[in-house]
Amino acid sequence: MSDKLTVDILSDGTVKVTTDPVSPANHANAEALLRDIARGCGGETSRTRRPNAIGHVHSHEGHVHSH
Repeated sequence: MSDKLTVDILSDGTVKVTTDPVSPANHANAEALLRDIARGCGGETSRTRRPNAIGHVHSHEGHVHSH
């Protein structure tokens, strides 16, 4: 896992953060960082899932699936 967050400031002043998968060890810190960025930018946020994004993958009862 890359544990990578990319921050872009768009021409209209919007702060855009794009995340790649984040490891369980760093997930809480990444969420805290995103909350701090949102708070520092006024608190209004929206999330858009990338079309090819997988939320998580897990297995049970002999099969694996992602969602």
